[in-house]
Amino acid sequence: MTISADHTAPHSTSTEAAENALTEAVKKFGITVEDYMLPARHQIQMVDPDGRLIPESEQGTQPGHEYPVPGDDELLAAYERLVVGRRVNDQNSALVRQGRMAVYPSSHGQEACQVAAALCLSDADWMFPTYRDAVAVMTRGVDPVQVMTIFRGDWHGGYDPLKYKVGIQCTPLTTQLLHAVGVAHAAKLRGEDTVVLAMCGDGATSEGDFHEALNFAAVFHLPVIFFVQNNKYAISVPLAHQSVAPSLAHKAVGYGMAGERVDGNDVVALLAVLDRAVKLAREGSGPLLVEANTYRMQAHTNADDDTRYRESAEVAEWRAKDPVNRMRTYLTDRGLLDDDGEARIREKAEAVATQLREGLSEDVPVDPQELFRHVFSAPTPQLKEQSAMLADELARDAAASSSDQEAGK
Repeated sequence: MTISADHTAPHSTSTEAAENALTEAVKKFGITVEDYMLPARHQIQMVDPDGRLIPESEQGTQPGHEYPVPGDDELLAAYERLVVGRRVNDQNSALVRQGRMAVYPSSHGQEACQVAAALCLSDADWMFPTYRDAVAVMTRGVDPVQVMTIFRGDWHGGYDPLKYKVGIQCTPLTTQLLHAVGVAHAAKLRGEDTVVLAMCGDGATSEGDFHEALNFAAVFHLPVIFFVQNNKYAISVPLAHQSVAPSLAHKAVGYGMAGERVDGNDVVALLAVLDRAVKLAREGSGPLLVEANTYRMQAHTNADDDTRYRESAEVAEWRAKDPVNRMRTYLTDRGLLDDDGEARIREKAEAVATQLREGLSEDVPVDPQELFRHVFSAPTPQLKEQSAMLADELARDAAASSSDQEAGK
């Protein structure tokens, strides 16, 4: 990727400006720039798999990497969305089996990452999801049926990105990171108070687009958070065959940005880490990389046979770390969640599942000419020619059908 000198500030290169800004941002922590950029020696975890709050001295924090426990209201809101997200994942998997959707990449087991990613942002911030981040998009406020329209395969995308500040879910691997960096760069040039959260998986870190996005964001000191959901497999390729770095968060220092790793099944720790990352990015600390260690409990998609590349014992080990059960126990033990509260949340989750069943069962009228309307802002001569050919073919089919009906009378 070529970076144009036209974007550099007067009397200073963009790299020098970024280095100065990073140095200033680190001063308040009283640590070195290197200690700021390197992730904490242990991943951040606040609530263990049994739902118990871990003593602060054992949470993995260190100077410059301290995280307060989020407030009770934030945690209750997150739990509600966890339960809804789990129900959505299971309902969508059923809809695929019933033939109502073409495909669904489930995030069952990764709901804590999904929820925290959406809740850490303000209304004016942007989120760029992957194909597996439907729960995050819904948590952002997008209508569930609109989110799933793209997986039914009958339209380009079901929601307006500008309205929700959410990019259309990307099936091509890692392209959304470049889109995220572009939006962040534009917002910075305009002087807007915008933070961009770019989501990807561990497989995406092996792509060239990942390198280009992180390098550009660091050089131009952009307010982007790269959120890597490390679910241990790039479809069937295990992490050990992708990278031998100490962690994916360690990749951040090579680009000159801060990295952190967090338990991706601990929504308390996720909220704490991502809330702080958003705050730092908004204050001008530049881009950050957060790696969440989690696990994809179900197959890559309905077309995948995960038994061919992972053992059932491994899946069972991660099932014991379930983010929904963990949070339910934590809130119940603290007296923040009772049976009535649980029933109310489950009722809401069932309402969303019903909305999905009914919405995705409706027949949608198909207009083939839409294939050509959303490719370029101004159609090219080739698209106009193809559109005319299709229109002629449809007209001939309609005429033939009408003749057959007349002949049959």
